[in-house]
Amino acid sequence: MHAFPLSRRRVVGLGGAALTGLLIAPRRAAAITLDINQANIQPLPIALPDFAGGAPGDADTAHGVTQIITSNLRRCGLFAPIDPATYVEKVVNVDETPHFPDWRAINAQALVTGRITRQSDGRLKAAFRLWDVVAGQQVTGREYSTSPDNWRRIAHIISDEVYERLTGEKGYFDSRVVFVDETGPAERRIKRLAIMDQDGANVRYLTRGDELVLTPRFSPSTQEITYMAYGQGDPRVYLLNIETGQREIVGNFPGMSFSPRFSPDGQRVIMSLEEGSNSNIFVMDLRSKAMTRLTNTPAIDTAPSYSPDGAQICFESDRGGRPQIYIMPAAGGAAQRISFGDGSYSTPVWSPRGDYIAFTRQAGGKFAIGVMKPDGSGERILTEGFHNEGPTFAPNGRVIMFFRDPGGNAGPSLFTIDVGGRNELRVPTPSFASDPAWSPLLS
Repeated sequence: MHAFPLSRRRVVGLGGAALTGLLIAPRRAAAITLDINQANIQPLPIALPDFAGGAPGDADTAHGVTQIITSNLRRCGLFAPIDPATYVEKVVNVDETPHFPDWRAINAQALVTGRITRQSDGRLKAAFRLWDVVAGQQVTGREYSTSPDNWRRIAHIISDEVYERLTGEKGYFDSRVVFVDETGPAERRIKRLAIMDQDGANVRYLTRGDELVLTPRFSPSTQEITYMAYGQGDPRVYLLNIETGQREIVGNFPGMSFSPRFSPDGQRVIMSLEEGSNSNIFVMDLRSKAMTRLTNTPAIDTAPSYSPDGAQICFESDRGGRPQIYIMPAAGGAAQRISFGDGSYSTPVWSPRGDYIAFTRQAGGKFAIGVMKPDGSGERILTEGFHNEGPTFAPNGRVIMFFRDPGGNAGPSLFTIDVGGRNELRVPTPSFASDPAWSPLLS
């Protein structure tokens, strides 16, 4: 039995409450790695015994943390948590090296152990270690200290650490989703802005439902969202600070405005404005409020989205006769069509990785969610049916969330699917939900 030394301190902001993390022992390259770019991924068998509780009162929190980590890893489709009933060894001390033959006997390739303790000042301390069962060594370990109400975030941060160490890519579990919550009959639907953790927990309402809200979008640099609201008079584009609740009008536009979205630096908002029978794309500088026109055509140009480096935008336009996807320089200029499949293309959004543009395609009475490369090649349909729309990427670009509305008296629901077209899952929400937008990683 041996304990590992503590080194390298880091601090992560937690929306008003600090979470301090300590690295336990130097990181090693894992002998086990999961290639998530291959066509047919075999989920990695991983064991996640219940975290230990430092005192009887900590046991429920420890169990909850373990369950959230297990759920995150299972839902992403890359890991296969092993049934605890098959465990041979009972983990008593997180600082003790596991008896690896017992874990190999149940085919575990990775093992996560941990504990939750309450400190004298009331704060929680969470420690975890990730073990490579095949090589018989620790991959990484950390300790975190935070206020008790942040225990779910600890679970998400640990999930991201495990994901990153075993896949080589950033995770996405410590993130949030803003969406439109819909209640009431179809002809009198009340729509409110709501926000939740990426797994559907901690739902909080951001507007009261006394105005129609549409197209919420996260800032990539701050905890702000931009959205449209129809109250009295013309539609308005708002900025809303999620933490403080402070709301600011970006502009009160005559006619219609659509799909406001931030630039990658968070300093501008791009949108389309209706002018008679057509609409064009404009960008507003949030500091000066200066508005710049980017397109000037007799067509309907809408749904603009920036590339991650801010150099280009993709957008939807019917200038060719039916809605298709185009790209153009972010400062304006010649636009190039990139979609050429059957049907109409809409709601394009650029991946945070820059490698794909997701879209909605309508053809043959079906609505499909798909991806293509920014040059239009490699188009791939991920899922189709009636009625899919509104893709948004997870912050690591590996998962897409969208909404599906079957029509009639039913209402829309949120779903996720990975960019390979695998692992489609429904996201739980309190009521009907549409128009999701994924946040950047919180930490």
